Amino acid sequence: MNDFLDRKLSQRFRTFDDDRNGFIERIDFEMSVTRLAEEFGHQSESPARQRLLDLSLGLWEHLLQVADTNTDGRISEAEYKAAFALGLLETTETFDQGYMPLLCAIMDIVDQDRDGKLTVTDQIRWTGAMMHLSERYAREVFRRLDQDADGFISTRELLEAIRAFYFDNSPDSPGYWLLGPLDS
Repeated sequence: MNDFLDRKLSQRFRTFDDDRNGFIERIDFEMSVTRLAEEFGHQSESPARQRLLDLSLGLWEHLLQVADTNTDGRISEAEYKAAFALGLLETTETFDQGYMPLLCAIMDIVDQDRDGKLTVTDQIRWTGAMMHLSERYAREVFRRLDQDADGFISTRELLEAIRAFYFDNSPDSPGYWLLGPLDS
């Protein structure tokens, strides 16, 4: 694993570690879904909320299975990074197949007018609620991901940026700023 990916994974780990206790746990996934759903008015009985929760918990179970090497029911940052080093992400195609349902479930909650696009306000709200991204950084992420400068981020642009975050080592890629500035 190169230093660039190592830094990106540290940053992503921090967005998963919702309670900031140094571990990713099931509750972290549950809480991020709860905040996102409630930010957009989806109560516990909402089918969109339940679908996102189910997919998020499926992701959690997969991560737990491949990364929790000491079987303590939680994932440390070292375990998280080791899972990537051992091939957690195999190809961009398998990534897209695995990630697209989760992204669609997020869009089902966030994209309230169902046009397949996010406004800057949507971006600020969803990244703040789900990953604690500041408004300042969310605005900058939006600016960088809106590749065609039409004032929206499409589902496709968002997927491309997420894919680039994991697979593209160029600081010029749209995924470089996906979660805000990359710590040095």
